[in-house]
Amino acid sequence: MADTLDFELVSPARLLVSEPVEMVVVPGTEGAFGVLPLHAPTLSTLRPGFIDVYKDGAVAERYFVTGGFAEVTRSTCTVLVDEAIPGEQANRQYAADQLSKAQAALAQANDEALKTSAAAALATAEVVAETIDREGGA
Repeated sequence: MADTLDFELVSPARLLVSEPVEMVVVPGTEGAFGVLPLHAPTLSTLRPGFIDVYKDGAVAERYFVTGGFAEVTRSTCTVLVDEAIPGEQANRQYAADQLSKAQAALAQANDEALKTSAAAALATAEVVAETIDREGGA
C-alpha cells in the first residue's frame, strides 16, 4: 500500500499547497471524511470548515475553507476553494471581521442585485462564525 497521497489546495488565484501527506480530513457537505492513499474516487462539495492534514501520524497543518469542491483519486486529493486561510488565523476575531464587513456591505447596498449579493455574503459569514466557534477557532 502507498504511504502517502498527493494533496493540493487550490484557490482561484493560485496553488496554495502541493505536498505528499498521510491523510487529509475534508469538511464534506454530507459530513467530514478522511482520505487515505488508495481511496475510492470521490467528488464532493464542501461546507465551511477545517481541513486537517496529517503527517507522521498527527495533524501537521490545518486550513479553514469557506466551501468548494474535493476531488479524490487513488493517489490524490485536490481541494478547490474560494477562500482558504491557515487554521491558526481562523479565530473568533476573523469571524467577527467577516460578519462586520458583510453587515456593512448589506447596509450600503443600494440596488436589488447588490442587496442580494450582500445578503448571501452575510449568510456565509454567519455560517463561518458558527463553524469557527464550534470547530475550534480561538
